[in-house]
Amino acid sequence: MKYLSTLLFLLFITILTYAQQGALKGVVTNKNRKPVQFATIAIKTLHSGATTDQQGAFSIRNIPPGSYDVIISMIGYQSVVQRETIVAGQTTNIRISLEEDLSKLNEVVVTGVSRATAARKNPIPVAVIGKREMNMNVNNNLIDAIVKGIPGVSAVTTGPNISKPFIRGLGYNRVLTLFDGVRQEGQQWGDEHGIEIDQYGVSRAEVVKGPASLTYGSDALAGVINMMPDIPEIAPRKLHGSFLTDYHSNNGMIGTSIGLAYGSNDWKYVFRATAKTAHNYQNKIDGYVYGTAFKEYNLTALARVDKSWGYSQFGATLYDNTQEIPDGSRDSLTRRFTKQVREDDDIKDRPMVPDRALRSYSINPLHQHIQHYRMYNRTKWNIGNGDINTMLGVQQSIRREFNHPEMPAQPGLYVVLNTLNYDVRYNLPEMSGVETTVGVNGMYQSNKSRNGTDFPIPDYQLFDIGGFFFAKKSFGKVDVSGGIRYDNRSIRWNDFYVGPDKQNNFEQHVLPPDTAGARLQFPRFKHSYTGISGSVGATWNISERILVKANIARGYRAPNITEIGSNGLDPGAHIVYLGNRSFKPEFSLQEDIGIQAWLPDMDISAELFNNNIDNYIYQAKLYDNNGNPVVIVPGNATYRYQQSAARLYGAEVSVNLHPRVLKWLTMNNSIAYTQGRNQNKELVEKHGDDARYLPFIPPTHIRSELKATAQKTHACFSKSYVRLEADVIADQPHFYGVDNTETFTPGYTLLNVGAGTGILNKKGNTICEVFLQLDNIWNVAYQANMNRLKYFEYYNSSPNGHLGIYNMGRNFSAKVIVPF
Repeated sequence: MKYLSTLLFLLFITILTYAQQGALKGVVTNKNRKPVQFATIAIKTLHSGATTDQQGAFSIRNIPPGSYDVIISMIGYQSVVQRETIVAGQTTNIRISLEEDLSKLNEVVVTGVSRATAARKNPIPVAVIGKREMNMNVNNNLIDAIVKGIPGVSAVTTGPNISKPFIRGLGYNRVLTLFDGVRQEGQQWGDEHGIEIDQYGVSRAEVVKGPASLTYGSDALAGVINMMPDIPEIAPRKLHGSFLTDYHSNNGMIGTSIGLAYGSNDWKYVFRATAKTAHNYQNKIDGYVYGTAFKEYNLTALARVDKSWGYSQFGATLYDNTQEIPDGSRDSLTRRFTKQVREDDDIKDRPMVPDRALRSYSINPLHQHIQHYRMYNRTKWNIGNGDINTMLGVQQSIRREFNHPEMPAQPGLYVVLNTLNYDVRYNLPEMSGVETTVGVNGMYQSNKSRNGTDFPIPDYQLFDIGGFFFAKKSFGKVDVSGGIRYDNRSIRWNDFYVGPDKQNNFEQHVLPPDTAGARLQFPRFKHSYTGISGSVGATWNISERILVKANIARGYRAPNITEIGSNGLDPGAHIVYLGNRSFKPEFSLQEDIGIQAWLPDMDISAELFNNNIDNYIYQAKLYDNNGNPVVIVPGNATYRYQQSAARLYGAEVSVNLHPRVLKWLTMNNSIAYTQGRNQNKELVEKHGDDARYLPFIPPTHIRSELKATAQKTHACFSKSYVRLEADVIADQPHFYGVDNTETFTPGYTLLNVGAGTGILNKKGNTICEVFLQLDNIWNVAYQANMNRLKYFEYYNSSPNGHLGIYNMGRNFSAKVIVPF
């Protein structure tokens, strides 16, 4: 009887609690009073929401009494924010009519600005790509999907799973990669590993095209790519989730990912687990390219609480990638790939790789193992009409490269990078129409070598701090913004000795004072780099549909560790790097001007830029006085970093057609043009055109897409589309040709076709979404200008007339997403 009384009491309390809550129901239609399916209704302060069904109806239950801003949004329509009052025990009914979206410029961005800002008010060029578009661009990695969707972004690649982003001809430590606003730190100076982020866990990417040093300091000289985690809107006290599977025929890539989300009162929890695996990719020139298989695992956990005082979001990620290391060795007659089985061998004596190994998902002994761990917190405190935003993050990057065939368990390179990131900014209350922000951010780093045999960089410590001031104000139709920043970066390391390891006959790090028989590879170093950066720009809103932007920005970048400290072999890159301690920071001055128009039947965007860089740092092969290549480690090239002035300029133009009389049809067209000039007069006078241009400048890229989208649901199919793409890549005759560092790259055209649909059940709920893509329909053999494998060649000629390794051939991919 006691237990029954307790049960009845708990039941009564539960009923009473639910009776004290209310509900929100409604219908969403367009101006023609037709229901809008898949519209999102969100109550941001509660972090809860719903999606409309086929009749445009929605329902949100268990809402605490109070007044809330309800946000109704749908692609192709203007978002609506409506204040609604929820009464305990009652249902509030609303009816919303959405207007056609006049401009994507009303989209809000958070990257490269001090606070969330409408893109149309931001004079700095910012491009956005959403989750659905990334899903349509079914790629082996996230950066390739972004490259497809945003003109002016390109990538240096080393196989299908390794893409390093470039923005307008600049990359590596000049492009800052963020995850949820936290800068990604993982030895990004290296060529042979990607960005270490789960591609299936990203819902949106914002790309700043131009110096963003004002808000991020060093390493944002070329721009920023900020990848936002997927945090869905969910109903409270209900578990939501999705399962994704992805397949690619060319390299047999299989990707699976499961995401879960749960909301309880003010808290929301998100979890995602991902696994990817692939064998070697193929093309019709090389067949299967040995050394390009990979296995990748990701875990992500997020927790967020929303309160009247603001919000706090916690995140943790784990990345684990085992990636083979290609070296391009082949049999000279058959051109079949060979593999290294002895430490000091002759390329001509290596055995051929058997066919079964080329198609195997097993990772060969010569590979790299990269792990990245991250924990962070972002918090916002509302203080009167202003707010304070803080970020604190810790991350660890562990990088091992196994390059010893007779001792496969012995890493050649083994480095551990620990980073502490911090950011504090205060958005002051608006005064006389001026929004002002002051802030300070930076990082502390410690890099250590572990049980390796190769030491390209020393053990170092780095401390970075910068303070900035930012303000913006609107004068009628003109929005003006700008600011100034001061940075200081201190870097130091102690004497670093390397000596013989008698146990394995390689080399090892030798610690003082017992340095007998060892050599000093990295003498002690300590230096501070300082820089002033800033930005000022304006947007002139000629009308609701047409605007003009102009901006001028000064960027700053301190030399990275490999540019000033390297003195050894990077096994994965097959390059011996030699740094220069006397380097100065890079400073850029970039001018941007653009016009954007969203017309009834088309939208147009044209952006021009000019970027002058002082103390530009680049690599060049090292030759002796007799003109012969310097060989420090047999079988590996030697590069020394150089510094000179440089200039980059170009344009991106997009013309997207969406005729009103054919609402189902869109045609998207873009062209990106970049030129990079080396302004080292002495070098140009000596080598002529070979020295006139900068390395890794993308060729002119034209992209056209014709897409047909069903306007209604047919049977069980919704949001169905088909599309045809053409990627036209021009010749690249402008390359850094000194010492054959780069060579001419012929142009090519790739045709791709894709289709997709949502599948509904009888109740109108989505069972799954399907995305299909066939890339390189005609199986064109090509070498991209920024494909590092193009230069993986041991011979000066070949029987088939082809040198280097070619890019991926025809590839069919299928992605299925099942929500639950």
